[in-house]
Amino acid sequence: MTVFGVHTGLQHISTDELRAAWRRIEALGYGWISIWDHFYGATGKPDDAECLEAVAIHAALACETSRVRIGSLVYSIGYRHPAVLAKAITAIDHLSGGRADMGIGAGWAQVEYDAYGIAFPEPKVRMNQLEEGIQVLRGLLHNDVTSFAGEYFNLHQARNEPRPVQAKLPIWVGGGGEKRTLKITARYADGWNVPFVAPEEFKRKRSILAEHCNTVGRDADEIRCAINVGLAWTEDSLQAQFGQLANYVRNGCLTGTDEQVLDRIGQYVEAGADQVNIALRAPFDLDAIERLSVALKLT
Repeated sequence: MTVFGVHTGLQHISTDELRAAWRRIEALGYGWISIWDHFYGATGKPDDAECLEAVAIHAALACETSRVRIGSLVYSIGYRHPAVLAKAITAIDHLSGGRADMGIGAGWAQVEYDAYGIAFPEPKVRMNQLEEGIQVLRGLLHNDVTSFAGEYFNLHQARNEPRPVQAKLPIWVGGGGEKRTLKITARYADGWNVPFVAPEEFKRKRSILAEHCNTVGRDADEIRCAINVGLAWTEDSLQAQFGQLANYVRNGCLTGTDEQVLDRIGQYVEAGADQVNIALRAPFDLDAIERLSVALKLT
């Protein structure tokens, strides 16, 4: 069964607005709400710095909701030690009563790294950090005791107590890189998420993920696959939400009539999407989210 969710961006919005939005989204029947991990707005502009911190807001999401899965798409391995992230997501799992998902990625927003004095190495190094980091997360979230010896991270008989509420807290990888990201996903992840690609591109990447799974002897159906898409019933809405990025996200955006939007969603499902998330940017258009929930008959 396809899950429909909403991915709530944390830029240019207050905590009160977020909390109200989460309550409404949950009431509308969606099954997933997630947050992103940025220090600046996701525009790449060096003066666009109004953005709430992700771990604290993820915890708030846990406390403000009662039914939906609560995810992160995705925490950056370059910002936080994976052992610290494991402790944080475990606490969030307890706050939510066992509804938390852990998403991790290699990071991309160099403007944030530069502004905060965090090293932004070449892609190969960031991918190596991701591959080590997800193994650390798997150990601490899924096992009682973890030792790990890597180039970037080392654990020695490490324990994560109290344990998460969930016996196996799901770990997601975000990104569309076909040589490393999808290979890491095949080896270590429970879920995979990619934003703003057309259904045919999603299908192609999904097939590459399946090839990587076959190489490591894993059933590709064990990995939940999710697409993040925009929702803009009109061109004006698309421009208002995404501005200079409108053309970049256009192919991964739901737009048009109700029938056209439902048809586009059907194309993603046929392409292998187990989950479809609407990516919201402030100011949130919750009436559009409600219109979609009605079209999907979520309530």
